[in-house]
Amino acid sequence: MNQFPDIIIYAIPFFIVSMLLELYVTTKTHLKTYESKDAFSSIAMGLGNVLLGYFSKIVVLVCFFYIYENFRIFTIPVVWWSFILIFFADDFSYYWFHRISHTCRLFWASHVVHHSSQHYNLSTALRQTWSGGFYSFVFWLWLPLLGFHPGMILLQMSISLIYQFWIHTETINKMPWWFEAVMNTPSHHRVHHGSNPLYLDRNHAGILIIWDKLFGTFQPELKEEKVVYGLVSNINTFNPVKIAFIEWFNMLKDAFTGKKSLKNRFLYLVKPPGWKHDGTGKLSDDLRQEWLKSVDNKQ
Repeated sequence: MNQFPDIIIYAIPFFIVSMLLELYVTTKTHLKTYESKDAFSSIAMGLGNVLLGYFSKIVVLVCFFYIYENFRIFTIPVVWWSFILIFFADDFSYYWFHRISHTCRLFWASHVVHHSSQHYNLSTALRQTWSGGFYSFVFWLWLPLLGFHPGMILLQMSISLIYQFWIHTETINKMPWWFEAVMNTPSHHRVHHGSNPLYLDRNHAGILIIWDKLFGTFQPELKEEKVVYGLVSNINTFNPVKIAFIEWFNMLKDAFTGKKSLKNRFLYLVKPPGWKHDGTGKLSDDLRQEWLKSVDNKQ
């Protein structure tokens, strides 16, 4: 494991310098992307994520090593070509983790943290979960089973997280077309953070946008549809503890209070955000269809 450093720690100075540079640029260009309370909340969430990460990584490593030592199908050597393989394998895992985090409320409860800001800047990238690290790793369990060393897996997961830092900005409009075609970019990821019906649950990419294009979840950013950041129903708080756990509270309240069948209580944990057992809830697809109909009617 000593061969695989925790590069997130080494990246922190880069994060700080980048945010200060972005703040300078946005101030000079009068692009109002930063709000002090919001930015400090995001930074607090990031610090909490790093601190709790020391504990969650113990859980992750125990699970990864248990599978790797007892059940691995192959032994994939730590050589140059295996890093190419794990790059694609990790990014594929991330896509499905990210997509399901938007369609299963149990995973949304931790992921919603990252979408809770109504601003979009590099500090938003630091607005990370305090709880997701303890269970979201299940989407990567097939990698040690296949034979990737746990240290390699964690290293590539960190590389993916660092890559995704720079795409949280409005200071970059579009990258060259060939880059936009393959890679996740600020434009693609702005769509992902939009609460506009057209943009909901789109562009789940980590590093490569190709998965969204392959599996039908890609949506380009449109000039005529300016991104509105945040949630369909914003939580309107800067309190880091509330940001971290408010959706857990709401989910468990929906599941375990009131008169409901055991089946419906369970469904509140696995159905998408917005689902209600009495049929009154609206999912992202419902909101998108309503919006599309309203656009058609105006035309």
